[in-house]
Amino acid sequence: MYKFFFLINPVSGGGQGKVIHKFLPEIMESMDFKSDEWKSEFTRKEAMNEQIKDAISSTETLIAVGGDGTVSSVLSMMLSSEYADKVHIGLIPLGTGNDLARVLGLYKPFTDKGLLYLVRRLLMAKSRPFDIWTVNGKYALANYFSAGIDARIAHDFNQDRATGVISSNSVIANKLHYVKRFFADRAYHLKSGWLSMVENTPELIENVDLTGHTTVIVGNIPSFASGANPFFKSDMSDGYLEVVCVPNMLNFLLAIAVGNIPVVGYFLKKYLLKSRKVRSLTLDLADNEYIQLDGEDLSGKLGNRITIQFACQMRMLTLEE
Repeated sequence: MYKFFFLINPVSGGGQGKVIHKFLPEIMESMDFKSDEWKSEFTRKEAMNEQIKDAISSTETLIAVGGDGTVSSVLSMMLSSEYADKVHIGLIPLGTGNDLARVLGLYKPFTDKGLLYLVRRLLMAKSRPFDIWTVNGKYALANYFSAGIDARIAHDFNQDRATGVISSNSVIANKLHYVKRFFADRAYHLKSGWLSMVENTPELIENVDLTGHTTVIVGNIPSFASGANPFFKSDMSDGYLEVVCVPNMLNFLLAIAVGNIPVVGYFLKKYLLKSRKVRSLTLDLADNEYIQLDGEDLSGKLGNRITIQFACQMRMLTLEE
C-alpha cells in the first residue's frame, strides 16, 4: 500500500506536470519517503478510468496533478468504488481555472512560491470533509455546474482546442482565449428551461422558469470561473448547494466582477442575484443546451433532464487556515 499515489496530467499547465514528475524522486527522498512508499504515473486518456481504479485501491492518498477536470475524473471514479470514505484526495493545480485549488488554499502557495514548494506542503497537509454530489447518478460534482453563456464559452473553447485553433498549452494564452470567446458568445441565453429545487425539506420546493436567462449556476464551493464568487454563503461540507439564476448579462458581469468585494458583493448576492441554498434540484432544458460540470464541457451528454443530488463526503487535502 502506497502512502501517496500521484496521477499526473502531462499536458496541463503547459507541461508543468512533466516537471513535477521529474523532481518527485528528489522531493520524496528529501522528506524521508522510501521509493516503495509512493508512486507517480502519467495519465493516459484512453486508460484513465483504469488508472484511477488501480490508484485508489493501492494508496492512502491520491494526488491528482492537473486541472479541475483531472480531479473531477478522480472523484467520479471514487463514487463508484468502495474507497470514497477511505482514500484522501489531493490536488496540484495546473489547469486554467483552478477553482477547487483556490478554496482549498492550494492555489496561492503555488502562484507565490512555486510548484515544488506546493508539493512539499501538500505532503504534510491535513484533510477536511468535502461534499460530493452526483449529476444524473453518474458524474461527480465537486465545484460547480452551469447551463447558459459560461457553458457555451467552455464548449467553444474546447472545440477550438480540439481543432487546433488554440495551439498553446499556456495558462495565460488559455485565459485570453476565454475572453475572446466571451465577446463572441456574449448574446447567448437559455432557449428554454425549468428549475425545480428542494430546499430545507422535501415539502419545500421552489420552481423557476429559466427561459431567456443568461445562465444558471449551481455551486458546491465559493469559487467560479477562475476565482469569482456569485454565491451568498457557500460551505463545502454543509450538505447544501448554492444556486444562482442569472437573468441578464448585466447581472452576470456583476456576479463575476464584484462578487468578492466586501459589503458590495454581500448586497449583490443577497438581494439582486438571490443565491438559494438547496438540498437537490432538477433542471429541464431545451435540446442540445450547453452545459458544463467543473469546467468540463458535457453538452449533449446528459439529456434534457438533469438531476443533482447529494452523494457523500470525501476527505480533501487542504492548506486553508
